Amino acid sequence: MSRIGRMPITVPAGVEVTVGADNMVTVKGPKGTLTHQMHPSMTIEKDGAVIHVRRASDDKEHRALHGLTRSLIHNMVVGVHEPFKKELEINGVGYRAVKEGNTLVMNLGYSHQVKVSEVPGITIEVPAPNKIVIVGCDKQQVGQFAAEVREKRPPEPYKGKGIKYADEVIRRKVGKTGAKK
Repeated sequence: MSRIGRMPITVPAGVEVTVGADNMVTVKGPKGTLTHQMHPSMTIEKDGAVIHVRRASDDKEHRALHGLTRSLIHNMVVGVHEPFKKELEINGVGYRAVKEGNTLVMNLGYSHQVKVSEVPGITIEVPAPNKIVIVGCDKQQVGQFAAEVREKRPPEPYKGKGIKYADEVIRRKVGKTGAKK
């Protein structure tokens, strides 16, 4: 039995979960609304403020989908209650970020400024010139958007310049040594 799949999902106060036809799960909360089509072989049962996910059989596919379905629903419930955040740091001389309207403008050592617009469901915050915070209800969308921003100038291993996640550790390389005698 899947250890993650059999764990119940507790729905906090202020969050409403509805399971429609063909396992269409809709989660409404104070921070937004998320909808996702779950696999038809999974059974989603709502019992008051608790949700259980059951599988049809012990087939390999059903075992794999069991934990996945439970995790997707749990992330939706958590996301509409308290949004997900990804923090990025910019390292490098002259590298900085500014938010103009709903556009993130970054100076990353190129001959031009790099501009990234907010997408629906995602908000960008710039608390400091070298810090970017990406906030949203959908965990997958927040992670994807953060990866796209980081891709504009990934960190390099010699000086560590570039955009990195706040909790990311950059493995540094030594570089060249002096002239040999």
